[in-house]
Amino acid sequence: MINITDKAKDKIIELRSQEGRGASYSIRVSVKGGGCSGLMYDLAFDNEVAATDQVIEDKGIEIRVDKKSVLYLIGTTLDYSDGLNGKGFQFINPNATRTCGCGESFAV
Repeated sequence: MINITDKAKDKIIELRSQEGRGASYSIRVSVKGGGCSGLMYDLAFDNEVAATDQVIEDKGIEIRVDKKSVLYLIGTTLDYSDGLNGKGFQFINPNATRTCGCGESFAV
């Protein structure tokens, strides 16, 4: 459902260590209303699993997604860029019909 690139995996591990979070912390990916295009991605470290969460693992990183967000994220790739044109996590979402200039919001 969600794939992680090697760059994103490395950055997740680095940030988890910097924040003093142990291996029990996973990445929670969710979709919330807002942003220029109507929907926004949200990333956070989380060590609790809700009964309705889907738990996915890619490249040794556990990803938790709430039931509502799953439909928006099918086939999405999480990448990380540290280039001149932007730094941060990027979502490559085949379900998005448009995105805003900053890449943090989208519409379906």
